[in-house]
Amino acid sequence: MESNFYIPVTAAVIEKDGKVLIAKRKKAFMGYLWEFPGGKKKKRETLKECLVREIREELGIEIEVGDFICSVKHALNCQSAIELHAFKAIPKTDTFQLKDHDEIRWVKIEDLHTYNFFEADRVIVKALTNT
Repeated sequence: MESNFYIPVTAAVIEKDGKVLIAKRKKAFMGYLWEFPGGKKKKRETLKECLVREIREELGIEIEVGDFICSVKHALNCQSAIELHAFKAIPKTDTFQLKDHDEIRWVKIEDLHTYNFFEADRVIVKALTNT
């Protein structure tokens, strides 16, 4: 697939007290899989601006976006593909309001491999765990 067919998407690896936040999607597309929260970039929005907006919309919290972790191109189906860009983030607030997820958990990085992640997010797990 050509790169202009990839939808730019962001993911936040939110860190607090030595753990990272993971979220379980509601039962819709990709339901019941774990992910690092985030979403689609809008035109005229930077990746970091996108991530701040998406986390506010999905989790109801404010974050400070940090360092870039990795990116991965992933075909969702024969007509749709994403390029997922992951960044470290720190929560500025801690009262969550789940809108797109059934559950969130704070997990040690070394325990991430025990969760069933969406395929593209597995690349982020590998980058975090160096496996």
